[in-house]
Amino acid sequence: ELSKIYESKEVELKWYKIWQEQNLFAPDKNSKIPFTIMIPPPNVTGILHIGHVLNTTIQDILIRRQRMMGKSTLWLPGMDHASIATEAKVTKMLLEKGQDKEKIGREKFLEHAWAWKEEYGGKILNQLQRLGASCDWEQTNFTMDPTYSQSVIHAFVKLYNDGLIYKGERIINWDPKGLTALSDEEVVHKEKQGHLWYFKYPIKDSEEFIIVATTRPETMLGDTGVAVNPNDKRYKHLIGKTIILPIINREIPIFTDDYVDMDFGTGCVKVTPAHDPNDYEMGLRHNLEVINILHPDAKLNENCPLEFQNLDRFEARKLIIEKLTEANYLEKIEDYTHQVGHSERTDAIVEPYISKQWFLKMDKLAIPALKAVNNGEIKFHPERWTKTYNHWLENIKDWCISRQLWWGHRIPVWYKGDEIYCGETSPKGDGWRQEEDVLDTWFSSWLWPFATLGWPKNTAKLQKFYPTDDLVTGPDIIFFWVARMIMAGIYFKNEIPFTNVYFHGIIRDNKGKKMSKSLGNSPDPLDLIEEYGSDALRVGLLLIAPQGSDILYSEDKVEHGRNFMNKLWNSARFILMNADDLDGELPDYNQLHSTDKWILSKLNTSIEIINIQYEKYKLNEAIKTIYEFVYNY
Repeated sequence: ELSKIYESKEVELKWYKIWQEQNLFAPDKNSKIPFTIMIPPPNVTGILHIGHVLNTTIQDILIRRQRMMGKSTLWLPGMDHASIATEAKVTKMLLEKGQDKEKIGREKFLEHAWAWKEEYGGKILNQLQRLGASCDWEQTNFTMDPTYSQSVIHAFVKLYNDGLIYKGERIINWDPKGLTALSDEEVVHKEKQGHLWYFKYPIKDSEEFIIVATTRPETMLGDTGVAVNPNDKRYKHLIGKTIILPIINREIPIFTDDYVDMDFGTGCVKVTPAHDPNDYEMGLRHNLEVINILHPDAKLNENCPLEFQNLDRFEARKLIIEKLTEANYLEKIEDYTHQVGHSERTDAIVEPYISKQWFLKMDKLAIPALKAVNNGEIKFHPERWTKTYNHWLENIKDWCISRQLWWGHRIPVWYKGDEIYCGETSPKGDGWRQEEDVLDTWFSSWLWPFATLGWPKNTAKLQKFYPTDDLVTGPDIIFFWVARMIMAGIYFKNEIPFTNVYFHGIIRDNKGKKMSKSLGNSPDPLDLIEEYGSDALRVGLLLIAPQGSDILYSEDKVEHGRNFMNKLWNSARFILMNADDLDGELPDYNQLHSTDKWILSKLNTSIEIINIQYEKYKLNEAIKTIYEFVYNY
């Protein structure tokens, strides 16, 4: 007999333990029909947040349904080593203990990083278990496990040998706090109120000036040209002349380039090839000198006058403005709102920076990935995200895959004099020096659907469970992860990695702000589970989570979830109290009262509707149909 009151914590902990003891989450060996979901691996630095709850709940519904349908289901869990975030956390922890990362060296630092992973990395997996996730925990993967690392190195070597990986000097996104390169997708653009400074640059052997506008005055120390549009009649007479760069007194040319917008500022652009990607391209076209004025920490370097050297970039900006004002070179200042790039992980303002990095050619990889989505092999739910996916892939740039970090997969390239060796094992002989950089975190996680199953070995697991079936994720990593997994699956396995992608919305507070613990507007899911129960939290979120739409969270929805669980409990209790009358046998349908036949009809109709909603990935509508049946009938 069930107790009168539904005690969620007692019930959930009891049954989850029984499920695990009976190994009910493992694939059914007797079923020949596989169904696979790979969990988006949370960072080892992470803790469960409300977005994880929604993401996990959706995956759990999909996997449990297929398990009930008799399929051999694998829901594979795991964690990501998260190079930048983890290295930053470990570095900060060491500093608090009075230890400097650079002084203790790479090997000792990595010992601390692994210790950090062991201490904190499993916490989020334990929290997912408390949420009720029915993953096969025996198959938990970590992106720096030895077998997984072997997959990453194999992938790099294959791409290198296929001519798709190269090392080159380019303008990249530089994080001056994390001291590493970033891909375009790791830069978050925030709207900032700033200024547009108008400076007069004197033309050589003339009383005339050309006026340029800039949001970054400090970069003028690296200017090597001034550009105007070839169709701009205002400056026809100045083309081919030179200006004398204030403060530096460097003579630099005035030239024409179609890139210049005649309507922005004065129509004259100062060109700093080392510190702006568009300027860099102009520099290449016009053979301009490339002068880097920054140290990696964004302090000014020896290419600047002595009084600017070792000043922070923003302190140097103040001094530049002061000196140009004193010399009567400042024309005017305007308020200006613009988008400023910040490092996703450290929140530092990103600097465009000339640097030698490793790149992966993406254009050939993008073509079959575009085709796979647009011909319907891979379906997006909701479908509208296809446009976003297409736009990125159609305008794709080579991927900067090297990071100036220690925590991560070290690039498998060695140098000896002019010799370069790339291989899965270190070269024989003395005098070889391995590349210091590690690979971008996403270079390992783009292999997730098959590296977790033992690739490049053709394991039994890989044969059975790849390609996978459903992927559940947020649209914010459609470029970081989804598109790249599709490219990797087709390139390395010649098969798409999954057939359906469910993009869930972002959870926002009642004011429309994205919920995050850093903003203080996000509840701790474990507190909610403690108070209401995990099922109540899951149901409450699903009730307000239409496919692909952002979600306005309020705690009263979790209360609705708890009330629903109480209703189910009381209904089950009532049935069990009256089950003795059945003597273990179902009654003859023809002998049933018309009201019984009516409720069975409503049940069957609801089941048909719910199955259709599941097939269309309308999980929010499915839970509402169940809710309405329980309460209305």
